Amino acid sequence: MTRKAYKSKARSRGAVIVEMVLVTPFLLFLMLATAEVSNLLVDHNTLTKAVRNGARYIASHENAYRGSTGVVVLGAAVLAETRNLIVYGNTAGTGAPVLPGLAPANITITDTGGNNIQVTASHPVTGILGALLPNLVGGSDISLVHNLQATVTMRAL
Repeated sequence: MTRKAYKSKARSRGAVIVEMVLVTPFLLFLMLATAEVSNLLVDHNTLTKAVRNGARYIASHENAYRGSTGVVVLGAAVLAETRNLIVYGNTAGTGAPVLPGLAPANITITDTGGNNIQVTASHPVTGILGALLPNLVGGSDISLVHNLQATVTMRAL
């Protein structure tokens, strides 16, 4: 009688190990995918907030809108300050970028007409496993670069 109980415990222990071996890769993938998406959402939120601040800065700048003429004037100095504000968080362009790899060349500022100014930023993101994953699956032709883009349109004041 005791032998049967012992055998059923040993068999169930073996079944638990097999289940763990089958389920662990899926759970690890799910955990890494959740972290990757969360990181992407944080980066997109940071980029959108920076673009919104830049659009607000250039739309409220005293030289952006010329009185009752209805002409929006975007000077080179104001454009450079706005790009620096979006990328570095200050108009001087000092310090580290708000997102790694974000550069002033990634910022586009245009006059869309009707006293509106549109600010667009694009930022390539490779993710947490960007350089590691193609090596794990055995192919270097897999591109894991995602292009985040944020666009804000504001009326010049």
